[in-house]
Amino acid sequence: MIFRRTSHSNNELAKGNDMALPFSHRASAAALVLLGSLPAVLVADPPAAGDLWQVTSKVSMEGLPMELPAQTAQVCSAKVWTRPPAGENPQQKCERTEYVVTGNKVTWTETCHSPPMTGKGEIIRQGNDAYTGSIKFVSEQGNMTINLTGHKVGGCDHPT
Repeated sequence: MIFRRTSHSNNELAKGNDMALPFSHRASAAALVLLGSLPAVLVADPPAAGDLWQVTSKVSMEGLPMELPAQTAQVCSAKVWTRPPAGENPQQKCERTEYVVTGNKVTWTETCHSPPMTGKGEIIRQGNDAYTGSIKFVSEQGNMTINLTGHKVGGCDHPT
């Protein structure tokens, strides 16, 4: 294909004959239209770094005559779990180890120092946006079970 430079009268351009424009002008106009749409693409929100979970935990202790109320919190966890998506209490100084994922089941162990106790955790995922599970702790003060339920409520930017 050969493009030739031609001269056109203003009359042809005024009639809206865009084919009367030389190729370089048509290409420049197309580039300006494309560049004009670029800011809309750049302004779009980036995908969230993590998943925001609504987590409900209910503690029961052997020998405790009353039932403790359930606690609900939102937890930002990584999209791909490398540890349990549970809130942490820095005062208890717990360490989570032996984290294993097998299919939709996640297990781990916990060792806490204040008060001293050890526990085994298990979560069963129901698809990508819900789970149930428990952590069973053993200590000198008695055994404790924390039942967990969680469902994804959105995205978040700072997973823990």
